[in-house]
This record gives sequence, structure tokens and C-alpha cells, in this order.
Amino acid sequence: MNKVGTVVRVGIADLNTVRTPDRIRTLGLGSCVGIVIYDEMKQIAGLAHILLPDSTVTRQKTVNTYKYADTAIPYLVQRLLQMGARHSALKAKIAGGAEMFKFDSGSDLLRIGPRNIEATLTELEKLKIPVIAKDVGGNIGRTIEFNPATSELNIRKVNREEIVM
Repeated sequence: MNKVGTVVRVGIADLNTVRTPDRIRTLGLGSCVGIVIYDEMKQIAGLAHILLPDSTVTRQKTVNTYKYADTAIPYLVQRLLQMGARHSALKAKIAGGAEMFKFDSGSDLLRIGPRNIEATLTELEKLKIPVIAKDVGGNIGRTIEFNPATSELNIRKVNREEIVM
């Protein structure tokens, strides 16, 4: 077995799972939220790149489960449990939810980043999954990579030092 592992990439409105030695990464988190849910002992993790907070407002006939906080997070938990994770051991780390553009309208609908953060935290609370660390808000995009072997989330921001949580 390859001890170095591979980096599994997660696109926008996408999700995936890994186990050690693989790592998981998503690029370009602006107003989107990247949520990692993991079982530290089993060294299993999943990452969802959430684009929007709420699937109930969509007018589309078919809904992309991975796109919304209220559908992606429960689905990701289900996938992790199928891989052998224990619900009682699940923890989360989140990043993103920036306000990339300032709007003067004052409309809450345009504040996608803050709404994504709030929806993500609400869903995790419903599922009783503690948030261990978060790097959210601001106005700078992020790239994140999670290593289930160490439970470390590396966060790279444009023109900033890398953060490890």
C-alpha cells in the first residue's frame, strides 16, 4: 500500500470521503463553506464544499444534494457511518463563508457567506457534531486540505500565511 496516499479533490457543490493515508482538499472557498467531518480514531474523514445554505428555496426539479448545507451534511455523515465511523466520535472543522463582495442593498439574501456559515453550524448542532475549529468570514478566499492521520486542517488564504487547525 502506498504510505504517502493521494489527495482527493472535492469540487464546488461536491463532497467525498477518505481514509488514511489519503488526504482531502478543496480549492476556491469564497462564500462557500468547506466542512470536514471526521472520526479521529478510525482516521476516516469527509469533506463537503457547500455552495448554498438551504435546498428548500430551489426551483430546480432535481436537487444536487452536495450543493446545500441542509442536504450535504446529513448525507456526508451517512457516508462516513457506512465507512465505519462512529457517530459519537464525529467532529467537525469548517472554513470559508467569506463575504467576497460588499452589497449596499442590505438584503440578507445577498449575504451568502454568513448564511452558509449559519446553516452549516445549525445542521451540525442538529446532528450533535461538535465544531472543533473554524476559520470563517472575512473577505479572502481559502483552500483547505485535511489529513485524517493527524486530524489537521491546513488552510491557505490568498497572500497570507498558512494556518493549521
